[in-house]
Amino acid sequence: QVQLVESGGGLVQPGGSLRLSCATSGFTLQQYAISWFRQAPGKEREGVSCISSGDGSTHYADSVKGRFTISRDNAKNTVYLQMNNLKPEDTAVYYCKSGYAWGQGTQVTVSS
Repeated sequence: QVQLVESGGGLVQPGGSLRLSCATSGFTLQQYAISWFRQAPGKEREGVSCISSGDGSTHYADSVKGRFTISRDNAKNTVYLQMNNLKPEDTAVYYCKSGYAWGQGTQVTVSS
């Protein structure tokens, strides 16, 4: 059974950092791409970043490019999203996704 479990969210001041984790099970992580999405209140869910299978190439939304870094630890079956220089507009529930499977989300709030 494919499972994705996010963690690492919380409340942080503008300019701060958080590292989100997406722990996976039920499949071989390195064989699948993993994406991070986010959904702010009243807004549609949007793609933030993804990391491909195989060579692990990465992609970022323009809004987070240069601030967020996605990475993958195949031995730990975990994908990370390092978020630096956070802004209030980054406030959202963050989800990881692989194929048709979604995690339950983790709340990130950026506020002073």
